[in-house]
Amino acid sequence: QVQLVESGGGLVQPGGSLRLSCADTGGTFSFNSMGWYRQAPGKERELVASITSGGNRDYADSVKGRFTISRDNPKNTVYLQMNSLKPEDTAVYYCYAFHLVAYWGQGTQVTVSA
Repeated sequence: QVQLVESGGGLVQPGGSLRLSCADTGGTFSFNSMGWYRQAPGKERELVASITSGGNRDYADSVKGRFTISRDNPKNTVYLQMNSLKPEDTAVYYCYAFHLVAYWGQGTQVTVSA
């Protein structure tokens, strides 16, 4: 059974860094695509970054050059390295993994504030 477990969120000052991790503890599938969405208060959920099993990456324009997505295929784990964080990056970050259907993590709060 797929169970995506996220970690790494928290409070950071502007300009700081955080690294999010998301692991499928069920270890069931080799996912075609894994990645991260985020949702800020009063806003729609938006795609932040995605990565395919072959390593193709895609980023939202707002995070290009600051965020880096990577994955460890044998461990079914995806990472999001976030640098030069801005207050507008504040949101709940959700991990997803896709294999026929999309699976979601529980979300982790990222707050960027002085």
